[in-house]
Amino acid sequence: MTTLDKAILATFDKAGKHFEIYVDPDAAYAYIEKRKPDLKNILVSDEVYEDARKGEKAKPSDVQKAFGTTDIMLILEHVLKDGVVQLTTDQRKKKVEERRKQIVAILLREAIDPRTNLPHTQLRLENAMEQTKFHVDPFKDPREQLDALVKELRPLLPMKFDKVRIAVRVPAQFANKCYGTLKGYGIQREEWASNGDLMAVVEIFGGLQGEFYDKLNKMTGGNVETKIL
Repeated sequence: MTTLDKAILATFDKAGKHFEIYVDPDAAYAYIEKRKPDLKNILVSDEVYEDARKGEKAKPSDVQKAFGTTDIMLILEHVLKDGVVQLTTDQRKKKVEERRKQIVAILLREAIDPRTNLPHTQLRLENAMEQTKFHVDPFKDPREQLDALVKELRPLLPMKFDKVRIAVRVPAQFANKCYGTLKGYGIQREEWASNGDLMAVVEIFGGLQGEFYDKLNKMTGGNVETKIL
């Protein structure tokens, strides 16, 4: 557990009242992100404050009314679940970087360049994001930020999110091995030939084509037939 000078504030507002508690930054976020199963070593101070920096404690009656208890561990659980937990500078940087990588990963999988019908490279996407100075929100779901980012990226990188349908024929000796992979991408139609060959149609985002072909070729040693429909 950290010391008070390195702790962060977790806050909660209800019925016009404001409450603050000091928590360990790493332990608190480990719990919030379900990497830590319990509340041990999260609380840095047993006090509930109205204004922690001024040392102004919350009235017990206000605490009881807001949380239905004065048990500090129950209050902590409530605040971590429904309140707002600050981030340290390092935590914010890490979370922004994590979100940025998640957003780039989505674009790599799902977007293609309409001029070539091929995915943009990771380096090209990252450089374009840098040019737009797009603000990545560390708390917002990556997909919720995608539309705003794409709007800013399109003048620099034309992109579309069309899906493609691909017909696949897998020889009998590789059919069972490849079936799970094809199913994972989303089989729209399948048929088993009398000789045991598997014929299937899958629909995937255009940006996944390279990955899709690579996987099938590795699993079959290149003995697979594919055709875009």
